[in-house]
Amino acid sequence: MFFSSKTSNESLHHDIQHCLAEFFAMPIEKVGAWFELKGKSLTISLPFAAQSLHQLLKDTLAAKLALHLSPVKDIDVLTNIGVAPTLMAKRPKIKNIIAIASGKGGVGKSTTSVNLAFALLAEGVKVGILDADIYGPSIPIMLGNVDAKPSSEDQKQVDPIMAHGLVASSIGYFVPAENATVWRGPMASKALSQLLNETNWPELDYLIVDMPPGTGDIQLTLAQQIPVSGAIIVTTPQDLALADATKGIAMFNKVKVPVLGLVENMSYHICSQCGHHEAIFAEHGGQKLATQYNLPLLAQLPLNIDIRVHADGGIPLQISQPTHPLTLAYQELAREVSKGLYLKVTTS
Repeated sequence: MFFSSKTSNESLHHDIQHCLAEFFAMPIEKVGAWFELKGKSLTISLPFAAQSLHQLLKDTLAAKLALHLSPVKDIDVLTNIGVAPTLMAKRPKIKNIIAIASGKGGVGKSTTSVNLAFALLAEGVKVGILDADIYGPSIPIMLGNVDAKPSSEDQKQVDPIMAHGLVASSIGYFVPAENATVWRGPMASKALSQLLNETNWPELDYLIVDMPPGTGDIQLTLAQQIPVSGAIIVTTPQDLALADATKGIAMFNKVKVPVLGLVENMSYHICSQCGHHEAIFAEHGGQKLATQYNLPLLAQLPLNIDIRVHADGGIPLQISQPTHPLTLAYQELAREVSKGLYLKVTTS
């Protein structure tokens, strides 16, 4: 039962806290600062992205309040993303930087980065994406704007490229696709710093950084010189990928960047003809790794042709098919990532 029969303001506050805590599966002590009650108006400011749940939350609260003859008539739900503390000073206008990393290539890291960015956007927050893969930039292809050329109004900072409401920066917008970026580690690391610091980013709640695979110079530059709020490790269930994902976790632990959790790509394949689930790349690998390091397994995503088609076509699944099961899965991932970062901040 959400609400007691008492009608005092103190009791009402207590009951709203219980409702919020139960709705979001959060400790009750975390939610007390989320709402303000003034007369017949209740304003809730969520510290994480969950716009797709706002109406359900309002309906749930309204039904319970009405059941117990509460004076509250107007309920408003807002989003107010906080700033996670970092070892380095924050970049102007960017609240939180989230690194998407993997120990090896071919596990769907860039696909995860793009779809997570658009899912966060759909959940009502301001998002940008930075393609940190200097040697193999793929974000321009996935955003469908490989021919876009950055411009600058002041000749000091470059304006990011806009795609479907998402702002992006990538070396791929500066170097022709047919040219190879043959740079040594220090030069590539400098290029990454320039992409971050010399891009005229708008106000952002989250900047998603698509990391190159591995744990080399560029990864260390990002971890040691850029104020990363948290990292997500992408893997597949197979042992080879898990062994390399372990190195990624170890690297972020060494440089004191919190790992928010794991995303297991290609967890299974669903036959389009009969619906049979098959674990092509083994199974339970991501869960075992998450348990070993006491990390949340944020998502287990299937091997699905729609992801490949939309990535190659440059029209994100979130945009073209907003009700697709994978679209909804990425939005759930976005909510978990945003909530997980908030919990890391409040428990650190």
